[in-house]
Amino acid sequence: MRKSITLYGLTFSLPILIWQILFFVAPLAFLVALSFWTVKNFRMEPAFDAVNWMKVLSRGIFWDAYLRTVALAAATAVITSALAFPCAYGIAFKLSDTTRRWVVFLMVIPFFTSYLVRVYSWQIFLSDHGIFNALFAKVGIGPFGMLNSVFGQMIGYLTLSFPLVVLLQLFSLVFVDKTFIEAAHNLRCGRLRTVFEVVVPAAKVGLVIAALFCFILTFGDFVSPLYLGGGDPPTLSILITDTTKSGQQWPRAAVIAIVMIATLLAVAFAAVSYAYKERGR
Repeated sequence: MRKSITLYGLTFSLPILIWQILFFVAPLAFLVALSFWTVKNFRMEPAFDAVNWMKVLSRGIFWDAYLRTVALAAATAVITSALAFPCAYGIAFKLSDTTRRWVVFLMVIPFFTSYLVRVYSWQIFLSDHGIFNALFAKVGIGPFGMLNSVFGQMIGYLTLSFPLVVLLQLFSLVFVDKTFIEAAHNLRCGRLRTVFEVVVPAAKVGLVIAALFCFILTFGDFVSPLYLGGGDPPTLSILITDTTKSGQQWPRAAVIAIVMIATLLAVAFAAVSYAYKERGR
């Protein structure tokens, strides 16, 4: 049934619309306009010139950084979702309501600490003379180069996204109808088969949204690639910083930022469409 638009509904929707215009549409419009400006003698001048787009999109370093960023974000989304699911499943189905509340509280606590501080603390563990290599030395192995590597960068990504992914998966799993699971068991369905054929399809929307949030967070992250990954080779976030430092090329940095936003919008649209595909039938 088609719902009629009323003044009452528009009134309560107005704050959301104003917020979106002020903090998303307006900055995005300015970013698009900035990408067509020119830089002369280290000063930006308003113009309508596509030279910034041609310069950025024709550079191999941009496409290398783009593919690297997408690959790392996608890999993190897959790894984090796979590691988080057993945790969320155990919390949702194996714990009592009281214990579950305490576990959720403990999962929220990491957000009380600055993400930058947590990344700095990982440097103490991952450095060549850090805690992990000191423990490895006691058993006669190592040292391993974990800092300023892809491994260190992935550790930072997991630090950023893992608690959030667990919480999002948990909120989806707790609403799974338990009668479906009981019916599967009554039909002699094994535990593992029940998880993949009953629980996962029932919680599909929440699982996809959790992976999407993980992708979004890691795709634009600047801290882990710089402080744990070494910043070389660069991701798109680091490339934006390097571009602004190179002759004050803010317009070219705007081009990179627009490409990042377009990529995230495309991925988000595809993920949400996939999550709700069967529900719309």
